[in-house]
Amino acid sequence: MASITASSLSLRTAPPHCRQIAGTSKLSGSRMVSFSYQGRNNFSSRRLQSLRISCAAKPETVEKVSRIVKKQLALPDDSTVNGESKFSTLGADSLDTVEIVMGLEEEFGISVEEESAQSITTVQEAADLIEDLILKKGA
Repeated sequence: MASITASSLSLRTAPPHCRQIAGTSKLSGSRMVSFSYQGRNNFSSRRLQSLRISCAAKPETVEKVSRIVKKQLALPDDSTVNGESKFSTLGADSLDTVEIVMGLEEEFGISVEEESAQSITTVQEAADLIEDLILKKGA
């Protein structure tokens, strides 16, 4: 699901699974995004300069990350791990988090920079980062 946040200085291209609600075009070297609601354009280009699009990862990506986290932390099959699950709450220390990131890199065929890896605290953040990296890799 896509969300719009005001007061941001940058625009990001929405991932492919969110493009049904956000399209992009290039104008004067800057990214422009048009939004439509009931067939009408609700935002002027001036207002767009202060908006940011963010899009949550696909549910299947969150599920896959959850399975990898459960496996890396040797959690019981009946334990609940979802997008909101924090690694620290699941009992992960810094070494566990490094191993989780390594498992995700191997599973998804991506490379996570150390700075990005250190900022991941939840399953949802990991899934969002993975989809962003996959999108950049394909570009």
